[in-house]
Amino acid sequence: MTTAVFGGSFDPPHVAHLLAAAYVLGVGGFERLVVAPVYAHAFAKPLSDFEERVELCRACFAELPRVEVSPLEAELPRPNYTVRLLERLRSDRPDEPLRLVIGSDVLPETARWHDFARVSELAPPFVLTRRGFERPGLGPALLPEVSSTHVRELLARRGDPDAERELAWLVPERVRARISERGLYGA
Repeated sequence: MTTAVFGGSFDPPHVAHLLAAAYVLGVGGFERLVVAPVYAHAFAKPLSDFEERVELCRACFAELPRVEVSPLEAELPRPNYTVRLLERLRSDRPDEPLRLVIGSDVLPETARWHDFARVSELAPPFVLTRRGFERPGLGPALLPEVSSTHVRELLARRGDPDAERELAWLVPERVRARISERGLYGA
C-alpha cells in the first residue's frame, strides 16, 4: 500500500489543493493520501491557527475517498521539517512506501530544505507540474493557478461582488462556509 503525503500551509485550502489530491489519487497509483498541514513553518512564514487549518482541510477533502487529514505535525519538534513528518509516518507504518507530493515550483527551493536527500530517500517526490515551472520529463501543467495568498486577499474583500464571484470558483463551498461560520480571515 503506497501512501502519498501532501503537506503544506493550506492557509486556506482551495480548489487547486482539492484538484491536486484528486489527480494524485487518480493517476499516481496510491491507496491513500495523507494531507498534513504544517504546524510551524520551517521558513518562519506566518500562519493562521493550526486547528482551524486542519478543520478547513477536513472540509475541503471530505468528499474524496482515501484522503486522511492528519494533525500529526502538532506533535513533532519545532520547526516542522518535512523529514521529521516522513520519519514519523515511516515509523508508524514501516512497511508502507511513501511518496511526497510537491509542485514543480518547489523544486528550485529544495536546496534550502532541511535534509532533502533524506526526504527523497524516505518519500521520493511525486511532482505536479505548475504553470511557469515546466521541466522536461514532467507531465503537463493541469491545475489552475490559485494561491492561498490570493484567496486571503479575496476574503479580505468579502461583500465585493467580484471577490465573491471569484471565491465561489476558487474555494470549495464547504471551506467557504466554515470560514464564514468561524469568522476566519477577517470575516
